[in-house]
Amino acid sequence: MKKTVGFTLIEVMIVVVIIGILASIAYPSYIDYVTRSNRAEAHAALLKVANLQEQYYLDNRTYAEDMKKLGLTADPYLTDNKLYSVDSVGTGSFTITATPQGAQATRDSQCKTITLTDTGAKGPSAECWK
Repeated sequence: MKKTVGFTLIEVMIVVVIIGILASIAYPSYIDYVTRSNRAEAHAALLKVANLQEQYYLDNRTYAEDMKKLGLTADPYLTDNKLYSVDSVGTGSFTITATPQGAQATRDSQCKTITLTDTGAKGPSAECWK
């Protein structure tokens, strides 16, 4: 009697189905995690621009309308990974807005814009700042 070693097609198909089920559960959670973690880039950019605005205010007694006056390369300013476009408006006070770009814009339906004001008010919701 000859002993055969290996897997049957049925066993391999069962493993493929199990992997498919696990992937269908894990992938949406992964995408949600990536979307929320990319918001950290927007938070950092908002805080950077707010700091630059405050420094500009100390020197000029008004806030800058143009991002180039703050020493940034473009108006609106794009974050390092180009996931967010950041712009600031106002001279007596300011509101800085980060708008998602590219894939982040399609993934992040909950936070279409993330804002920060001169008083420290964060918007649009606390969920966008987690």
